[in-house]
Amino acid sequence: MSLTHWLVVGVLVLLLFGGRGKISDIMGDMAKGIKSFKKGLSEEDEVADGMSQQRGAQTIEHRADPQVRPTVGSVDGRQS
Repeated sequence: MSLTHWLVVGVLVLLLFGGRGKISDIMGDMAKGIKSFKKGLSEEDEVADGMSQQRGAQTIEHRADPQVRPTVGSVDGRQS
């Protein structure tokens, strides 16, 4: 193996394992991020549930348009 290969490997090892507790700090930060994400999702669900209870049941009325939309012509350009 070449000297360049060993230098790259050495730098990577120093970056990953050189500092005491770097990997555990990274994993702890990741766990905190996941917990806050889950907390945000649960809070969003609670807000949505509260809003639906405040409004109650709603009905949606359908109105037919008074104008009939023109249809797209057939292949030869005439409407059917």
